[in-house]
Amino acid sequence: MFRRTDATAGAARPGFLRRLRDRLNRGDSWLTYDLADLWRGRRIDESVLEELETRLLSADVGVEATERILATLRAQVARAELDDVAALLAALRESIAAILRPVARPLEPDPAVRPYVVLVVGVNGSGKTTTLGKLARRWREEGRGVLLAAGDTFRAAAVEQLQVWAERSGAAFLAQAPGADPGAVIFDALQAARARTIDVVLADTAGRLHSQSHLMEELKKVKRVMQRFDPGAPHEVLLVLDANQGQNALAQARQFHAAVGVTGLVLTKLDGTAKGGIVLAIAQQLGLPIRFVGVGEGSEDFGEFDADAFAAALVASPASAARAS
Repeated sequence: MFRRTDATAGAARPGFLRRLRDRLNRGDSWLTYDLADLWRGRRIDESVLEELETRLLSADVGVEATERILATLRAQVARAELDDVAALLAALRESIAAILRPVARPLEPDPAVRPYVVLVVGVNGSGKTTTLGKLARRWREEGRGVLLAAGDTFRAAAVEQLQVWAERSGAAFLAQAPGADPGAVIFDALQAARARTIDVVLADTAGRLHSQSHLMEELKKVKRVMQRFDPGAPHEVLLVLDANQGQNALAQARQFHAAVGVTGLVLTKLDGTAKGGIVLAIAQQLGLPIRFVGVGEGSEDFGEFDADAFAAALVASPASAARAS
């Protein structure tokens, strides 16, 4: 059985949320920048909403989510509920949170299933291996036994990087020679985990473009091999998406979901040029659970997705927006 260190988790959470706000809500943030000055003293009317619509669309929020947000705000304007910038931003935060709440579902391995198998997939450079390492560390700190399986057998650096994460976190590690069959590597890892009564297996896979049909077929084969070990495996198919990819991340999610049945998402690199809008597009159009977000390279820059915290990070109050300018 695993032991959850609630005191440790509770101490880490506020720090991560502060980092999330700092990284998403900087002076050039896609929603907060100059709004306090631009709209101060203005009546909230259609011209203000049209400008907000432009900002939402330019930030990869997508047409569907933007239309949903603006419909809510227009209804509130019609009822004379939004009479200043502060009220508008508060309503915007709530509209964003309402889209995100249904997909904010944490990933908790089922302790009754051992090993609980997580297959991690994504395109090259999305941050899969780093995500695996951070998950291993997180679950080791909660007292779970974790095995990292190096299913990316084509890139030696990926194996080495995963081994470093295993050593840092205290997780078990299994790899084979370069070029080995990925399905065989992961199957061996599952057998080893069962023999050692390890709680969770985190299985890496080689990065592949969602448009490469032969590589997507290989991923389907890996999943079939896992199901020979346990018909219920993998218990989670975790797709790692680089938030900087914008609308292309949405296309990736569609293709990977069609190929292997994605059950959860990780959004990485939200500290880069990404402004967070793609998270809304994904939530509105796909409805897939968003498990974690990453805002940096360190383990402390990785945390569970929280809809209200994310909305608050995207939309600052006029006072905080002014401070950020």
